Amino acid sequence: MNAVHGKPRSKARRIALQALYQIEMTGDLAGVVKSQFCSDHNKQNMKGTDITYFEELLDGIDQHRPELLATISPVLDRSLDKLDQVEKAILLIGSYELLHRADIPYRVSINEGIELAKQFGATESHRYINSILDSLAQQKKSD
Repeated sequence: MNAVHGKPRSKARRIALQALYQIEMTGDLAGVVKSQFCSDHNKQNMKGTDITYFEELLDGIDQHRPELLATISPVLDRSLDKLDQVEKAILLIGSYELLHRADIPYRVSINEGIELAKQFGATESHRYINSILDSLAQQKKSD
């Protein structure tokens, strides 16, 4: 099974990507979007999802958004406002895990980001996501 489809945490990341994209496009609050997605819990979209982790991702990213964006911004080759919304959401998920989830190996966060980019991003965005998350992981390891 593909990593993005098979595991409950991988699915939580995929659903979080969709929720973050919705937040960016609609301007809705994270709590509102989280409630919308969780009310779908028994529907096909949320089956097999680690709901607790999905909620943690949305809450954590919402709470730490300025810090995460400040961490991501210096390693980008463009300004944040020029970043594709899918790539931005993937980088928020990856940077949150790298900075706030020491129990998740950095390679897992990077690989999950790459898989999300392959599935949802532009043709070569997985390479871009890989380079940015790898840079963030190297910074984190040197701290």
